[in-house]
Amino acid sequence: MAAMTQTPDFIALQTIGWPWPGPAQQADWQAAMAAHPQARPARVIEQHRTHYVVADGPDASIKAESLPEWQRPRFPSHERPAVGDWVLLDGIRIVALLPRRTAIKRGAAGEHYHQQVIAANIDTVFIVCGLDADFNPRRIERYLLLVGGGGAEPVVVLTKADQTEHSEDALAVLEELEMQGIALHAINGLDADSVAVLQPWLGPGRTVVLVGSSGAGKSTLTNTLLGEQRMKTNAVRANDSRGRHTTTHRALMPLPTGACLIDTPGMRELKPTGEETLSEGGFADIEALAAQCRFNDCKHQQEPGCAVRAAIDAGEIEESRLLNYFKLKEEVAAAAAKLAVRQAETAQERGGKKGKGQQFRPAGKPRRR
Repeated sequence: MAAMTQTPDFIALQTIGWPWPGPAQQADWQAAMAAHPQARPARVIEQHRTHYVVADGPDASIKAESLPEWQRPRFPSHERPAVGDWVLLDGIRIVALLPRRTAIKRGAAGEHYHQQVIAANIDTVFIVCGLDADFNPRRIERYLLLVGGGGAEPVVVLTKADQTEHSEDALAVLEELEMQGIALHAINGLDADSVAVLQPWLGPGRTVVLVGSSGAGKSTLTNTLLGEQRMKTNAVRANDSRGRHTTTHRALMPLPTGACLIDTPGMRELKPTGEETLSEGGFADIEALAAQCRFNDCKHQQEPGCAVRAAIDAGEIEESRLLNYFKLKEEVAAAAAKLAVRQAETAQERGGKKGKGQQFRPAGKPRRR
């Protein structure tokens, strides 16, 4: 006897970010769900080493079993579910990972190349940076690089504005980002009225992820957005504003506004994956100027007719920002070379066959290169 098809509660799913008012309207999602008619969609709200916690409604968390293939050491980590992912659940077992609409990823630490998905299916990334010793424009640019190209909108949130008289100066330092259309806001994370400036990104059905270093004020901001003291907050060291990890794992939480919030632990390493583009990662102005240089292979050093150097001499771009652009460009190129090698190795290992636990791909659709 065939298994009975379950009818999902789409109203409940919408409260945790389901992107449509009813059934999936994206062809690859429809194909995946048709391939598993007995399964129901659910969203990953917590990710642990041996299991996941998923939900199919606002108050319906389920400890779910993952496919054994996902636990194998050589299985690509970015092909395993991450917080924010949508999966298909048969009983308490995850049977498929639905294709991601957006994601923020980083190159994971280690000798061998692999990617780590920080959060998936997100609309907005709040890049949180404290207006204390944590304030670092170059690190903000690095975050913007990781966000760029992933499909989500970046918003720079400068916390602890109540602890400094120089919040306007900090915003001025980041003016070049604002001119590219990147939203910047200085707030007091403890004050609901101050945090209200973020409401345009927190509407019903939207998903926001907080990223930033330890001690930046992510957990404090989370508590204010939740309207309750759910997340533990720790004091930071006065000499460098560094904090201990308050958030120990990624978790998705519904907000009173109808949005979903993903809080993440502080990240010390922010390595590119090799898939980033600098024009989408906060350097669109430099990339546009580079296209105006007299020579196509201009290094932006002392070459005649260099539009980038002219902008620096005119005070339109900071020298330190250009140096960071060079640094990140080299890192992206190096990561891209490692990515190409890893993709070739993966293709050889799989022998061109679709294995279990990979993202669903409809028949006839070519593998992405």
